[in-house]
Amino acid sequence: MRAQHVLIVYYAATALFLLLDFGLGVNVRLAFLEPWPGLRAGYYGFCLALLVAMLWRPGWSAALGTVESLGTLVALILGMGVRVMVPNDAIFEENVPFVTSQEIVNFVIAGFAAYVAWMEGMKQLKGDKY
Repeated sequence: MRAQHVLIVYYAATALFLLLDFGLGVNVRLAFLEPWPGLRAGYYGFCLALLVAMLWRPGWSAALGTVESLGTLVALILGMGVRVMVPNDAIFEENVPFVTSQEIVNFVIAGFAAYVAWMEGMKQLKGDKY
């Protein structure tokens, strides 16, 4: 399967992630935005808009996926890094974990997808053949 198709499938899965998050309360795609439901909804909308753009102009898939994946990677790294390196007082007072299992699942799923999208997008943008 070409990288372009993988990106389209991944962004189409946004509808499933949206349903899981707001319908069932299981946030595996955007755990770094957990405290801000409005931002999560906006980000899901942004991902769906990317899907529409990729379907409308398939040639844009690599560039769109590369830019979005870079943003996701930065947000994941900063979000996880801040939670682990700069714990807040509530963690110590309430004896809660530094990161939750939901955040770890989010980091693995979104991080893997973002990394693959970034690498494949960079290959396509540079003109490398697979």
